[in-house]
Amino acid sequence: MKVLTIKQPFASLIASGLKEYEFRTWKTKYRGEVLIHAGLSVDKKAMERFKNLNLEYPLGCIIAKVNLTDCLEITPEVRNELIKKDSLIYNNLIVKPTWQGYGFKLENVVKIEPIYTKGKLSFWNYEGDINESKSRN
Repeated sequence: MKVLTIKQPFASLIASGLKEYEFRTWKTKYRGEVLIHAGLSVDKKAMERFKNLNLEYPLGCIIAKVNLTDCLEITPEVRNELIKKDSLIYNNLIVKPTWQGYGFKLENVVKIEPIYTKGKLSFWNYEGDINESKSRN
């Protein structure tokens, strides 16, 4: 199954259903199931911004399964819509208003018990078993 490694706290924001878009400088035509891997990297400023959400922020593990349903170019209109939707979650679009890239639309989030494994850049494949009995909500 395809996996995307994401820095914390953003991986946990996705796993909790708070962050619906993951941003990249590259686009993808892939649509389908993706596992969310919390990498070993942490964005310390973002961790401070989200500390009141009382989420768990595990590192180095797969924490959720999602469906990647769309890939949008971040135009000024899309940027404004996301900021209106949730300025706390999409704060980086405010802080870096000239950033150009793509938003991967993530839906149908299912948290799973952490599966500790090493991450990689871009999409990568996980060959292990993702047992539905490991799912948690």
